[in-house]
Amino acid sequence: MNPLRGIAFKIASVCVFVAMAALIKATSDHVPPGQAVFFRSFFAIPVIMAWLWYRHELSSGLRTVSPMGHVWRGVIGTSAMGLGFAGLGLLPLPEVTAIGYAAPILVVVFAAMFLGEDVRLFRLAMVALGMVGVVIVLSPRLSLDAADTTHAEALGAMIVLMSAVCAALAQVFVRKMVATESTSAIVFWFSITATVLSLFTIPWGWVIPNLREAGLLILAGLLGGVGQILLTSSYREADASLIAPFEYSSMLLALGVGYMVFNEVPSGTMLLGAAIIIVAGIAIILRERKLGLERARQRKAMTPQG
Repeated sequence: MNPLRGIAFKIASVCVFVAMAALIKATSDHVPPGQAVFFRSFFAIPVIMAWLWYRHELSSGLRTVSPMGHVWRGVIGTSAMGLGFAGLGLLPLPEVTAIGYAAPILVVVFAAMFLGEDVRLFRLAMVALGMVGVVIVLSPRLSLDAADTTHAEALGAMIVLMSAVCAALAQVFVRKMVATESTSAIVFWFSITATVLSLFTIPWGWVIPNLREAGLLILAGLLGGVGQILLTSSYREADASLIAPFEYSSMLLALGVGYMVFNEVPSGTMLLGAAIIIVAGIAIILRERKLGLERARQRKAMTPQG
């Protein structure tokens, strides 16, 4: 365990995923979301396989105890990815990023509903606070009376929110799967299932990308694989509760990329809502860390000495 290295890997993964999202957004005017999911997933596979081979984990990455678990996780995770890519074509990058922060907050709710996890008053209060932030971010897009809001932007806001819901459900699936599946297997088979599932969107209007678009999409796929490796490596090096708050550094990157590349200027309302979501998310993470330390001390105290 090397906490500083874990933090470095986490920040690097955030940078890579923001760059990947920017590449997908740059092609969204012409390339449909389902086709973008295919490129993102298919070209991540060789990167992930090379990494598993390098770590001598290729056999464990291919081995699975619960094939249907990977299928259902793939359906939910691919839906989250496709909806997120669709949202990138309709909303500014920082706004998509901010709404996406609802996912880890919703995980608390879904874990209580589907995994029976105990959720006490503090976490419920932070979930409520986080959802207030989400409503603030969404409010300008859902007010169609506003002169600067279009039906497409309102649709985009709801699509990205649904992406966050699906992403949260996918994380709950993963929490359940880790009891029988290795991390490498979960990473590998998600790329496979997402690639296959994306092919079902061909009847909905795939296009022949030009050379520039194809290059950007292939690069997005390669970066997706690299980002997944960096993210997995970060959790090998440090506790999740330590490195999770660094996920929110993506907002600074998204603001910078959105402004410099796409000429997107965030509104004060969006920034306020994002700040509230981030505060709630970090509070939940810190509370989880405290509870985890308390449980560890209790287990140690109950362990027979001698």
